[in-house]
Amino acid sequence: MPSKKELTYQRILESMHKTFRQNGYDGAGVNSLANGAGVTSGAFYAHFGSKPNAFRKVVTEGVNQLDTAVQSFQETHDDLWLQQFVAFYLEEKRCSDLSESCALQSLTPEVIRSDDETRAAFEKELLKVVATFNRGSTTLDEASTWSTLAALIGGVTLARAVNDPEIADQIVKSVQQHILNKD
Repeated sequence: MPSKKELTYQRILESMHKTFRQNGYDGAGVNSLANGAGVTSGAFYAHFGSKPNAFRKVVTEGVNQLDTAVQSFQETHDDLWLQQFVAFYLEEKRCSDLSESCALQSLTPEVIRSDDETRAAFEKELLKVVATFNRGSTTLDEASTWSTLAALIGGVTLARAVNDPEIADQIVKSVQQHILNKD
C-alpha cells in the first residue's frame, strides 16, 4: 500500500497534469496547482521544489503516456495499430477535455517557451515515441514517423481551435486520409 507521502505526490501530479494542460504554464500558479490537489503550496514545494521542476515532470510523464499508449495499440491491434491509433487520436483525444488531452498537443507550445533542461527532457522522451512508432511498423521510416506525429498534433490543434464542427471534422478526416494513404 502506498504511503501518505506517495499518495500526496500522485494527487499533486494528477492535478498538475490537468492544470498545465488546461491553463498552460503561465496560467498555472503554484497555489492553483496545490489547491487542485487539496494540499498547501508548502507540500507542493516539498515534492517538486519549483514550478519549472513540476512542469518538467508533467512534460516528461505526459510524453511517456503517449509512448505507452502507442505500445498498447501495437500490442492490441498488431498490423492495424496505426490505423486504430490515428482514429483514436483524431477522435477521442480531439474531443476530450483539454485537461485530458495529449501532452504533445497541449504542452508543446509551452515547452517551446521553457528552459533548456525542460526542452532536453521533452526531446529525450519524444525520441522514445519515435522509436516506438518505428518498431511497430514495417512501413514507417523515421521521416514518416515525424510527419505522422506532426500531422496528428497539428490536426488536433487546428480542429480544437475552430468553432464550426464541420470544419473540425474536415480537418481530422483530411489528416487521417493523409497519414493512412502514405503508409
